[in-house]
Amino acid sequence: MHTRFGLLFATALTVASPVNAQETPSQTLDQLAPEIDALFARFQADQHVPGVVYGVVKDGKLAYVKGVGVQNIADKRAVTADSLFRIASMTKAFTALAILKLRDDGKLRLDDLAEQHVPEMKGWTYPTKDSPRIRVRDLLHHVGGLVTDDPWGDRQQVLPQDAFTNMIAAGVPFSRVPQSAHEYSNFGYALLGRIVANASGMKYTDYVQKTILTPLGMDSSGFDAPNAPQARYALGYRWENGRWSPEPEMVDGAFNAMGGLQVSANDYAKWVAFLLSAWPARDDADSGPVKRATVREMAQGLNFVAATNRIGASGATACKQAAAYGMGWRVAQDCDLGLTLAHGGGYPGYGSHVMLMPDHGVGVFALSNRTYAGPAAPAWDAAALMERAGLLETRAVPVSAALADAYAAAKSTYAAGNLGPLEGRLAMNFLMDRSAENWAAELARLKDEVGACPTDEPLAPIGAMSATFRLNCEKGKLDGMLLLAPTSPATIQALRLRVVPADAP
Repeated sequence: MHTRFGLLFATALTVASPVNAQETPSQTLDQLAPEIDALFARFQADQHVPGVVYGVVKDGKLAYVKGVGVQNIADKRAVTADSLFRIASMTKAFTALAILKLRDDGKLRLDDLAEQHVPEMKGWTYPTKDSPRIRVRDLLHHVGGLVTDDPWGDRQQVLPQDAFTNMIAAGVPFSRVPQSAHEYSNFGYALLGRIVANASGMKYTDYVQKTILTPLGMDSSGFDAPNAPQARYALGYRWENGRWSPEPEMVDGAFNAMGGLQVSANDYAKWVAFLLSAWPARDDADSGPVKRATVREMAQGLNFVAATNRIGASGATACKQAAAYGMGWRVAQDCDLGLTLAHGGGYPGYGSHVMLMPDHGVGVFALSNRTYAGPAAPAWDAAALMERAGLLETRAVPVSAALADAYAAAKSTYAAGNLGPLEGRLAMNFLMDRSAENWAAELARLKDEVGACPTDEPLAPIGAMSATFRLNCEKGKLDGMLLLAPTSPATIQALRLRVVPADAP
């Protein structure tokens, strides 16, 4: 067995085999709600948070939402799904999508040098003579070589645009050579906000409002937080010396693109539902404000992948995630949750978190009004609860006609004990990798061990060109994998069969 194919085979049987398909949910979301509520109640108490609102988006709608605590400790107005919270760095996803929309509209390219759109950057001194100059995409992925600037960047929210222009023109000290490693930069996303403004010909806030917020019906959301309706305004607090004190309210300024957006839970759920609707790829009309393919592009992590623990209580025992930074999102592959896109928001007076599970069409988010009180752990723990309760339904991958045809021939080959049924269907490498005689001997060996295989489980496609399968035999079971070659018509480049151990599920 080729090493790469063997690894693919083993991985696919774990992830995609029909025997691992999601069963009927054992609980409904309403039945699970008390456990979710307990997670956030504990977070609120432990972190001394005046108020928090959290929600679950499922099947394109806000399926569950709850506000606890108060918007303002003075008047004790209760938090609701319409309370307005600043979401801090969760704004970055809006900025990234604004950049991608400008790319779609031909106003910029991701490989443009950032200085083409921000001329004040042209005079920067780079750390080495062979340093690459910063591209737009480098800023999106936080690989521009700029230093991590939490918490300094948070306090730049109020910086006037002309002062930011002077700051850019003065140049910056680099932390490292651009494109050499991931390093999170609020300054970099503020630069993206300037790029949005210069490429679009309008203020960053106006562009986001016009192209994203208004089309999605996020009518309560915006960047002028201090002037938001006071009856719904969740005032931000810090917890210090055993008591709460209000944080200064920050007006809209030049760093708005990295963290300035204010939303309600009802509004933010529309954003989450829109993003999740981009999966899976399909032939339906593309009616959103930004193309589905463009939304999915945000999930492409850029190279610098790390093995990390899942956030929350289950992280210690769950398998490691492979994580990288996409475009405005931290992207990870999780053994139980599938593809995840997540981001926190930490800000003077606020903490927030969102995590999306596009494979299941589910998202969890939470907003709070205490400085840097990020509700990441209860959000991820809620997702883990939903997974254990069977509420994360895996979307079925359709079986392509080519796969169905090849699979039927492969089953006939096992029944016949030779490659006759595959005549005319084999890629040129197939018999070079194993002769027809050796295939006949292998099929005889398998048949002697497990007998005939009169039934099978539903085929489990990995994509349109590969699938795993399970045959139910007289004396056991066979697991297999089928891989087609990139030929027209499609031919079979590899077929693998192995006996399922007696104690396997």
